Amino acid sequence: MRLHTSRRGHSRTVVGAAVAFAMLGLAGCAPGAAAPEENDGVEVSTELTDEEVVLTIADETGFPVTDALTEEFTRQYPNVTFEITRDTFQNLTANAPRLLAGENPPDLIRLPTIGDTVKDGLLANLDPYFDAYGWDAWPASQLSPLRMTEEGVRGSGSLYQLGLGYSVTGVYMNLVLAESLGIEEPPATIAEMEEMMEAAKAAGILPIMAGDSDGVVNFVVQALMNQYADQDEFLSWMFNEPGATYATEGNIQGAEKVREWADAGYFPSDINAIDYFTFVTRFSEGEGLFTFNGNWAAAGYQEALGDDVTFFLAPPANEGDRFIAMGAANSFSVAAGSDNLNEIVFFLNWIHTNPEARQIIVDITGASPGGDPSLPLPTVEPGSLIEKALEMSAQIGEDNGQVDFMANTTAGIYAGSIIPESQLLVTSQITGREFVERVQAFYEQEIGG
Repeated sequence: MRLHTSRRGHSRTVVGAAVAFAMLGLAGCAPGAAAPEENDGVEVSTELTDEEVVLTIADETGFPVTDALTEEFTRQYPNVTFEITRDTFQNLTANAPRLLAGENPPDLIRLPTIGDTVKDGLLANLDPYFDAYGWDAWPASQLSPLRMTEEGVRGSGSLYQLGLGYSVTGVYMNLVLAESLGIEEPPATIAEMEEMMEAAKAAGILPIMAGDSDGVVNFVVQALMNQYADQDEFLSWMFNEPGATYATEGNIQGAEKVREWADAGYFPSDINAIDYFTFVTRFSEGEGLFTFNGNWAAAGYQEALGDDVTFFLAPPANEGDRFIAMGAANSFSVAAGSDNLNEIVFFLNWIHTNPEARQIIVDITGASPGGDPSLPLPTVEPGSLIEKALEMSAQIGEDNGQVDFMANTTAGIYAGSIIPESQLLVTSQITGREFVERVQAFYEQEIGG
């Protein structure tokens, strides 16, 4: 049976129909009954070639889940191998358009921010695969941040990304240090958390382990903004809706709270010299009562600290308020110039549907595997941080409290504004209002007003 003709005209054969049907059964649909659809001249197929194929992935440093997933995929399908290149989040975000526009773009790229890549024709439109694989069984809210309209507004329109896990962020607490301070449970409000940090500071314990040489203190910044900002207003700005603004009173209030914490000495004195890897390592070695991070760090913290660490959602401003947390897909896009569109999308669908792949996502990232909610959830160790992370994801879903990462708002905003301005904010050199107004000014320049 012939699979398709790629953009360069190489014909390929496919594995037997029984194997393909089994994979499609996991996706909860039978797309083979439909006529093939076209995607930029490529005949869409949900079957995998049996010829040797090398798929290329551009990923960020510090996230090993792609290594584990590709190894397992090759174990199941030995004719498909992978080449993975890595760069920092900051560099990958800045260089993605150049990589995608090159003569040999990666088949799959970690793309936190879509930016102008859709307008410039650099990403493959996944709508034909959405139909072919039956992804309409997946929660719409899971995929909406991965869509973009022709006008460049995220949140609706065609699908241009999928996630390798769907994250939630929160706060880790060192239980040994907490016990030494008489703290028995996580704080219920921001005010309670501040009381705990004040006690830690008085006892010579660092209240918050954080770093900002690469902007990751924004786990703290946005966690606070989320508790004061209007969720819909915040998302409208992140999705680049016309007229939306970052300079809201809620965002200013959250940023001013960060400045208060900086003034109080709750952050490391060398915060702007600490990168992500370093702050994770230092918390893992017992430094800091709290640290703000995502569920992807759960397994590592558990290994380092055992039962001496817990994980909880950032507390609201008022006790009893619903929880609001940053959460997003670990988003990847397929290059429009890929020679292996069907193969790389088969891999993406496999990640969401194959039991071994879904288990890898949970084991390594602590994130929800996504996909059809009727599929069985992977097993986790009772009482583990990963179990807590999955419970937190469920809580955020119940509260409809997921907010995207503000670093994903435009292609240049993270490196061009959020990082340098947050470095000034957390060292008490600018006010929260100045931080918000400066980021908004950069945003307006980048999107052309």
